[in-house]
Amino acid sequence: MSKIRQLLEQIAAQENQLRATRFFAPCVKGGKVKTKVSGMIYNFVPKPQNFEGWGIFQAENEKIAQLVEQADLWQISEYLNYFPSFRLRLAYRLSGKTWLAYPVSEADVKQRLGKVKPVPVHLVIEGGRFEQIIARFDGDTWWFEEVDRRGDFKIIDQLKSSLKQLVPVQELKLKGMTPEIKTLYDLVAQKTDGFAIYSDEKRLKNALKLGGGDLQEFQDRGDYWTVNWITSDGEHQISAIAKNDLTVVSSGICLSGKDRDFDLQSLVGVIEHR
Repeated sequence: MSKIRQLLEQIAAQENQLRATRFFAPCVKGGKVKTKVSGMIYNFVPKPQNFEGWGIFQAENEKIAQLVEQADLWQISEYLNYFPSFRLRLAYRLSGKTWLAYPVSEADVKQRLGKVKPVPVHLVIEGGRFEQIIARFDGDTWWFEEVDRRGDFKIIDQLKSSLKQLVPVQELKLKGMTPEIKTLYDLVAQKTDGFAIYSDEKRLKNALKLGGGDLQEFQDRGDYWTVNWITSDGEHQISAIAKNDLTVVSSGICLSGKDRDFDLQSLVGVIEHR
């Protein structure tokens, strides 16, 4: 009985300590906050539940923690300093204060983390599409720290202008452009209304125009398009064209199995001079 009584007293003491404890924690939209008390990790539903940011919380019980006040900047900075920093560029907002971002240097991230991919960065309070930021990684989650003042703001304007003009990623040519910027631009373009259809049509039209042909319509077939087009003398053709580099999958005429030796532009000339 004495051991059971000691255990109950110990549990009661831990609960009292838990309710008396104020703790600092980040909180993402719809997420939970956590802290460690007496060697045990507790996860709490924040109150109010719609809070998103850095805060000081106090446990009401083992499941709910009340927001006491929002954290000061120095507290946030002190917390983030425990984790390694990375330079990323913002792509687009996922929800609330969470944005998708991509590394400025793939080589740096791969060397330090072993793999490179777009990542969600939480509690982004400033910055916008294409902007360079500094983020901290705690081994599980990426946290926004600040906008990187060393970022090239000229290229941000150029990227925004190219996106507005619906320039396809394959035609993107900017001074100082890196493979990482190209990947970032592609991520943003994929989430821009009307961009994908317009850019695909523009690629096909340009390739045919350079060869002397004219696009009528095209259908998406997964890895390739079925392209309906006409030659300069009005002859209708239907060809299967690979999406990645516009090489010919099937020309629609007999090329003795050498269809893939040509791309859409050169195919126009082959058909017109056959």
